[in-house]
Amino acid sequence: MSTRPTQFGRIHAPDDEWLAKQPPEHVLEPDLPIIDTHHHLWERAGHRYLLHEFLDDLRTGHNVVATVFLECEAMYRARGPEEMRPVGQTEFVAGIAAMSDSGRYGNTRVAAGIVGFADLTLGDRVEPILEAHIQAGGGRFRGVRHSAAWDTSDVIGNSRTAKGPHLMRQSDFRAGLGRLTALGLSLDAWAFHPQMADTIELARACPDANIIVGHVGGPLGYGPYAGKRDEVFKSWRAGIAELAKCENVSMKLGGMMMRLAAYDYRTEPRPATSTELADLWRPYIEPCIELFGANRCMFESNFPVDKMGIGWVALWNALKRIAAGASAAEKRALFSNTARRVYRLE
Repeated sequence: MSTRPTQFGRIHAPDDEWLAKQPPEHVLEPDLPIIDTHHHLWERAGHRYLLHEFLDDLRTGHNVVATVFLECEAMYRARGPEEMRPVGQTEFVAGIAAMSDSGRYGNTRVAAGIVGFADLTLGDRVEPILEAHIQAGGGRFRGVRHSAAWDTSDVIGNSRTAKGPHLMRQSDFRAGLGRLTALGLSLDAWAFHPQMADTIELARACPDANIIVGHVGGPLGYGPYAGKRDEVFKSWRAGIAELAKCENVSMKLGGMMMRLAAYDYRTEPRPATSTELADLWRPYIEPCIELFGANRCMFESNFPVDKMGIGWVALWNALKRIAAGASAAEKRALFSNTARRVYRLE
């Protein structure tokens, strides 16, 4: 266990020794089909999380039938035009997906959907890059995440692709989104809660776009937002209510370990139990389900990022606890059917 407070907004390798202190839990509703709509695969300094590491988590429990890979700057091409280099990530993930599809690694279809990166501020010039992704994806490429998450505070840790607070308002970004939409691809929109108005404005201005908002809309709880939970919640809740009126927007539920900063996992003696995490996240997830409806909400693991604070079994148990009051049909939507429709998975 570390005695150093968590540096929220920064990714580090999970502490396996600390995670092993997680109180054992039985898998809740073990037969419920799950599509994990948001995970990463990478090899970075001091941390490898590729197919085998992901499978090690999957095999600890829960019926994950398929997954969606999300852009994480992994395995970009080292050469060639700068704007084409992210296609290397799609090539890399498509190879892992092909390994999974062989059936030799279990029944989960890992990376059945691939969400990569293309610079939408290229406007109409982004089309050949998107077409290259589609070709590289072998039928799995589903869309782009061009992150807009940005805050004035250096403590927060901004997205590499966000050069200021209003990326989604730029005309060139919207022109690129138009090309993305014309090709039948989706936008994973990642921004912080103070930027919610930009997401709403984008959804209204581009009603044909399939927009998927990540991590419950990005509520922040550290840096200048520390100690302001009620103020942040009020602002976030008002934004979510407006965003839910946009029928072209779906919401991912989860992924709040690093940004909501609900508990300091680097100094806790053990990870949270699923009951404890459910209590921390329920106030944010339940309003999303109420406002968007189960048919426009889907759960995510955000692994290995959220693995910094909790193990696989407890995370999905927490999400199942939050959804415990839903009907059987609503649970199927939340855990798999919405993802299947929104990401166009077979």
